[in-house]
Amino acid sequence: MGIRIRGTGSYLPEKILSNFDLEAMVDTSDEWIRTRTGIAERHLAAPEQATSDLAYAAAERALAMAGIDGAELDAIVVATITPDHVFPSTGCILQRRLGAAGAFCFDLEAACSGLLYSLEVAYSLMKVSSAKYRNVLVVGAEKLSSIVNWEDRSTCVLFGDGAGAVVLSNDGTDSPDFLVCSDLHADGNYSDILIMPAGGSRCPASEESIRNHAHSIHMEGRDVYKLAVTGMVGACRTVLKNAKVAASEVRCFIPHQANSRIIDAIAQRLDVPGDRVYCNIDRCGNTSAASIGICLDEIVRGGQVSEGDYILLTAFGGGLTWGAMLIRR
Repeated sequence: MGIRIRGTGSYLPEKILSNFDLEAMVDTSDEWIRTRTGIAERHLAAPEQATSDLAYAAAERALAMAGIDGAELDAIVVATITPDHVFPSTGCILQRRLGAAGAFCFDLEAACSGLLYSLEVAYSLMKVSSAKYRNVLVVGAEKLSSIVNWEDRSTCVLFGDGAGAVVLSNDGTDSPDFLVCSDLHADGNYSDILIMPAGGSRCPASEESIRNHAHSIHMEGRDVYKLAVTGMVGACRTVLKNAKVAASEVRCFIPHQANSRIIDAIAQRLDVPGDRVYCNIDRCGNTSAASIGICLDEIVRGGQVSEGDYILLTAFGGGLTWGAMLIRR
């Protein structure tokens, strides 16, 4: 049975924080941020909005495109590093709101690579038991504004909030699967260069951890840049080689939206034409696990890909985690 992408959806909060707004908050400038990151603005969730609220809005749109409702879902996977709570899972909260009583649910944490990891898991479940898992919802959702140190100009300019969702379905035909090839990796030896130090069992919340901003994102930017480019380029080359697909055959290339310099470096090394590289980093910033899902929904709704087109996805995040996935519309 062919497993295909039946619906996509995305959601960006209404509030927009521009670079000029940030100029009034920290010692930075619009020119500095644009030239080093490619970001002009980012969306921020309202104080009363949680990650599950963003996920719900994106999921509703994906289900509407798919033509099904929550009751028809067999599983829900939510990729996030900013869950509503340590427990219960954001997936369970989303299940309740969608009325998906028959679905089993869980969260998956792989930082910016979360959507790729989740698609791999969902696809594997559906291949192993096509009758049991006919419709699976995969969501990447983040409220990164809740874990940003707004006094740290090296990180606060980078991140935004949002959600992207994908509905996968067994269509009951022998049509090709949406997933052509994937290559996923992790390396815990670099776990300290992109991390939120406090909040877990290693460093529970305390007056000291709060005072030291240990509940916010800490990143060694230069190290991350080098490893990100090398990792994503390598993974992309592997999937293209294994799928026997040339870069010129890829209709759209969607890299994780972390930094425009990283995106440009990857595209250049892969020989992907600039007009086939999709970017929304200028208006969304880095939305971590939501990034690729938002982009995918935008190209689908924008008519930028047709049935059968190849789409190359790649991401890199804390863990370290990284990978690439070649899919077809």
